[in-house]
Amino acid sequence: MGSNPREGVTLVHLADGTQVGARAIVIATGAYYAATPEEASSYSGDAVAVVGGGNSAGRAAIFLAAHTRRVYLLIRRGDLAATMSCYLIDQIARHPNIDVLAHTKVVALHGDGGLQALTVADRTDGFRRDLDARALFVFIGASPHTEWLNGALALDRSGFILTGRDAPAPAGPGPGRLPLETTIPGVFAADDVRSGSIKRVASAVGEGSIAVRLVHDHLARRLG
Repeated sequence: MGSNPREGVTLVHLADGTQVGARAIVIATGAYYAATPEEASSYSGDAVAVVGGGNSAGRAAIFLAAHTRRVYLLIRRGDLAATMSCYLIDQIARHPNIDVLAHTKVVALHGDGGLQALTVADRTDGFRRDLDARALFVFIGASPHTEWLNGALALDRSGFILTGRDAPAPAGPGPGRLPLETTIPGVFAADDVRSGSIKRVASAVGEGSIAVRLVHDHLARRLG
């Protein structure tokens, strides 16, 4: 991705070598959470493990439990109350295929060409046990889809796109940066890929609508 500030056009370089130029762009590439129907079908009849105590981990555990033999939900805390919504906790408690292992951490993975089992340890007394999990899903933080930017935009330490006041101040004279605008004028970021976003579906939809409105504001500035 590159830009020509004088002309107000941003160029996007595609994988096939072609270039697309635009006066405004909205980046909504999201973040990767890794629990899709493809993964679920791959482990039908097997046991799998999910690491994490947040809502994403809870939803993944419930989804995977419908397609696999058993789901081990591994959490560092003593329970889920502080980190997960009540409705998910209730569903997990009632689901016969989900085992919640509290005060637990993964200490070893076993397998030859694929995961066959993992070793977990109790964080309170150090007791270890082996689980026959054939897959391990880690939900301790999302990975944003920003590697393709190749340094074109300012990112936070976790790789999410900085926007608005959180982004470095623009150099030189000119209008201030719009709320969801990145460090390239006319390029906006919305939903999970943006630093500081709430990471919820409803807020992502709202940010997308706001970004479209801001595109019109940006074009009005540029074109008068």
